[in-house]
Amino acid sequence: MLSGAPSYKGHRYPVEVISHGVWLYFRFPLGFREVEELMLERGVVVSYETVRRWCLKFGQPYAHALRRRRPRPGDKWHLDEVFVKINGEWKYLWRAVDTEGNVLDILVQSRRDTAAARRFFRKLMKRTRSVPRLVVTSSAPTAPLTGR
Repeated sequence: MLSGAPSYKGHRYPVEVISHGVWLYFRFPLGFREVEELMLERGVVVSYETVRRWCLKFGQPYAHALRRRRPRPGDKWHLDEVFVKINGEWKYLWRAVDTEGNVLDILVQSRRDTAAARRFFRKLMKRTRSVPRLVVTSSAPTAPLTGR
């Protein structure tokens, strides 16, 4: 089977509407019903099930394009380690932050495990496909721990 561009032929909505709905879903942390509401605000009546089908059929190229356009992390990484209280229990948190203060990844453990921290760092380098020029472990730039 050939893996060419998917065909929009036979769909009720124009290509621009379908692509906008799929883009909303993959670009922002939204659910299908939230995309349905945003499309309704723009005057397009579409069900969440239709948005789900669009994302299944047309979503993969959009997701790949968004990942390619994501900015590369800086060449200087900070690894931060700290104890935090989560649901009344103390946990050990590793956080990788790049030069611009973007949180690259977070690892939460019940106890301090050096081998797991090394695996975490190796996975991070493999996933970002970049090797930092410098890794600082003494202090991380101030960045909020809360996020998406």
